[in-house]
Amino acid sequence: MELFENMLLLLVLAVVLLQLSRRLSLPYPAMLALAGGLTGALPWAPQVSIEPHLALALFIAPALLDAAYDTAPRELSRNWLPLLALAVVAVLLTTAVVAWAGWALAGLPLAAAITLGAIVAPPDAVAGATVMQQFRLPRRTMAIINGESLLNDAVALLIFGAASAAALLPQHSFAAQIPLLLLAVPGGAILGYLLGKLFVHMAPAVAGTMSSTIVEFVLTFGTWMLAERLHVSPIIAVVAFGMTVARYLPARSTPRDRVHSYSVWGAAVFVLNVLAFLLMGLQARSILSKLTGSALTEALVFAGVVVVLVIAVRVAWVMSYGALVRRFGPGMARRGLDVPLPSRRTGMLVSWSGMRGLVTLATAFALPDQFPGRDQIVLTAFAVVLGTLIVQGLTIGPLISVLKIEEDHSLEHEISKARGKMIDAALSSMDRLARSTAAARNIADEYRAARKAALDLGNPQGSTEYDHLRLQAIRAQRLLLNSLRDRGQIEDDVYHRLEEELDWAELHAASTGETRLLSV
Repeated sequence: MELFENMLLLLVLAVVLLQLSRRLSLPYPAMLALAGGLTGALPWAPQVSIEPHLALALFIAPALLDAAYDTAPRELSRNWLPLLALAVVAVLLTTAVVAWAGWALAGLPLAAAITLGAIVAPPDAVAGATVMQQFRLPRRTMAIINGESLLNDAVALLIFGAASAAALLPQHSFAAQIPLLLLAVPGGAILGYLLGKLFVHMAPAVAGTMSSTIVEFVLTFGTWMLAERLHVSPIIAVVAFGMTVARYLPARSTPRDRVHSYSVWGAAVFVLNVLAFLLMGLQARSILSKLTGSALTEALVFAGVVVVLVIAVRVAWVMSYGALVRRFGPGMARRGLDVPLPSRRTGMLVSWSGMRGLVTLATAFALPDQFPGRDQIVLTAFAVVLGTLIVQGLTIGPLISVLKIEEDHSLEHEISKARGKMIDAALSSMDRLARSTAAARNIADEYRAARKAALDLGNPQGSTEYDHLRLQAIRAQRLLLNSLRDRGQIEDDVYHRLEEELDWAELHAASTGETRLLSV
C-alpha cells in the first residue's frame, strides 16, 4: 500500500509540472525529465525496481504501436534517403562514438559499451513534435522526423538486443548475433503482418464493446511476447502489426470504436511516459547513493561527455548529409530519384531535434542487475535524456523562430480540397432527393454552408452557421437536462443516457480544434 501511495504522490508531482509546462509553452517531455530528477532527490521517494523483460514489453510495445499507426508505408518509401541517413547511419554513428567513449574513458567491456551506445542513440520525436506543432513547418520535414522516430527505435533496439546478449554471455560474440538478426527481422515482419490481419478480421466480432479494447491490448503485447518466444524481432513484429492495422482496420471499424481506441491508447502511452521518467529518477537516486568521492565525480563527468557526444554527432552528421545532398542531389534527381534537398535552416532544425526519451529509458530499465557496468550505463542514459530534453527541448522553440523557416500551408490546402470533394459527393446524393423531401433540401443547405467553410484555406475544418446554431440549441438542452435531474424529475440513469446523446451531438457540431485532446 505504501508503494501505491508513493506512486500516486509522484504522479501528482508530474501533473503539477505538466500544467506548468502548458502555461509556459514548454515541451512537456522536458518537464517530465525534471519531474524524474526531482523524484530522485526526494528523501521519502520509494525504492522501485522493474523486471527487465517486463520493462521492454511494457514501455516499448505501446510506443512502437503508436508511432507505427501514424506512419504510412508510402511516406517511408518517399523519404527513403533521409530516413536511411537518420534512422540507420546516424544511429550507427552515435552508437559507435558512444561505444568508443564507454570503452576508452569508462573502461566498459566492448559489448557493454556498444549496449550503452544503442541505448542513447535513438532520438524521441515526441519532444520535438510538441514544440513543432505550434509552427507551420514543412510537412515533409515533419514526416521525416516522425518516420525517423519509428525506424531508429527498431535499429537501435536490434543492436541493443545483440550487444546486451553478447555482454551477458561472453562466449557468444557480437558478430555471432548478426546472422540471427538477419533472420529475426523478416520473421518479425511476417509475424506482425499475420497478427495484424488476424486482428482486422476479429475486430468486427467485438466492435462496439469494451472487449475490443482488451483484444487490442492482448494482441499488441501478445505480438511482442510471441515474437520473443519464436526468437524473431519483437520490435519489427509490433511495427508491422501496427502498420497493418492502420492500413486495413479503419475501413472496417465504426467512428465510436475509433474515438474510444484513440483515447485509450493515447492515455496509456502518456501515462507510461510519465511512469518511465519517474522510475528512472528513482533508479538514478539509488545509483548515486552507492557512489562517493572520485567514483561519483568520474561517473558524472563521463555522463556529461556522452551528452555532448550524442548532440555533437547528430549535428555533425545531419549538416554533412545536407551538404552532400545539395551537392549530389540534382544529379540523382535527373536519374529519376526523388531526393528532397534540405536547406541549411531545415538541416539545423532537424539536427537539433534529437532529444532522447522513452526508448532510452526503457532499454536502460531492461538491463539486469548483473549486467557489466549497469550503474554507469543507467546513470548515463538518464543524464542523456535529462540533458537533451533540457538543453535542446527548451531551446528548439526559440531556434525555430530565429531560423524563420517558411510556413507550410499545404496541409490546410489539401484538407480544403479533399473536404470540398467529400461535400460535393454528399450534395450530389441529397440533390437527387431534394425535389421530393424538405428534409433533404435542409440537409443540402447545411452541406452548402459546410462547403463554403471548406474553402477557407486558413481553417478548412471550421464551424458553419448551422454548427453555431446547433451548439446554441444543445446548450439549451443541456441546461434543461441538468435542471430536470436537480429537481428530481428524472433518475440518474436517464440523465446519463441523454447526456451521452448530447455529448456526441456537440462533438459533431464542434470544430476539429475543439474535439482534440491535448497532451497537457
